Amino acid sequence: MSKDHRTNKPKGRFFRPQRGTQSPSARLKLAGGLWLFGLHAVRAALLNPERVKKRLICTAEALRALEGALPAGLAVEATERAALDATLPTGTVHQGVALLVEPLPEVTVGDIARSASLRPKSVVLALDQVTDPHNVGAVLRSAAGLGALAVLITDRHAPAETGTLAKAASGGLEAVPLVRVVNLARAILELKAEAGFRLLGLDAAAETTLAAAAKGERTLLVLGSEGEGMRRLVKESCDQLVRLPMVGSGPVDSLNVSNAAAIALYEMVRLED
Repeated sequence: MSKDHRTNKPKGRFFRPQRGTQSPSARLKLAGGLWLFGLHAVRAALLNPERVKKRLICTAEALRALEGALPAGLAVEATERAALDATLPTGTVHQGVALLVEPLPEVTVGDIARSASLRPKSVVLALDQVTDPHNVGAVLRSAAGLGALAVLITDRHAPAETGTLAKAASGGLEAVPLVRVVNLARAILELKAEAGFRLLGLDAAAETTLAAAAKGERTLLVLGSEGEGMRRLVKESCDQLVRLPMVGSGPVDSLNVSNAAAIALYEMVRLED
């Protein structure tokens, strides 16, 4: 995209709205659809060839931050930060940008099994009824950063693909498949049968630590919802229950599910070295 070097401001596909008497929030109308927001989430979506991008709205400052990520043919609509503040849900940390997209193509358990066949030390995470989109997004972020193959969630009692989840994932939603399954116990057993995954369930009451149980093989780690943990059938489907050691002496005896996922993934990556 060309720039006007006299003003150092982007031009070309950046269309400025007509000035008038309306407020910025009145000029900006967001049609229904899946809106992503936040610089990291939007940049990752723009660079993802599997994402269908339909409409990009951003401030001049955000446009400069997205330099190099804009695909050919996608027009950019100018707005002001106040307009996005007034249009998106209260408290949305949009960083001056919103991108209208279509949901990513569906990925199945069979797809994951085929991908795992090419990676002897694959790691998959499964979340049993984790309902908070911030937690699921944070797990995706850790999964992307620490090389997990996929994250499985239940079709029910799990958050939808939303801007909030994508923002928490900070680009991880574009990098790691989020696989929805109707029956989690059946899905993890299918991965065990088709790709040789060893099924470990994270449970604070387990006798064995993750470090002692992990063997550098294809591993699927199940994490349950905070409070209730894994459901009975999911727990019984696991080959072994493991825990993360809590060495502190204070009142905290457990971790947020996204923190536990990050530590567990790091532990498995460390053991592979």
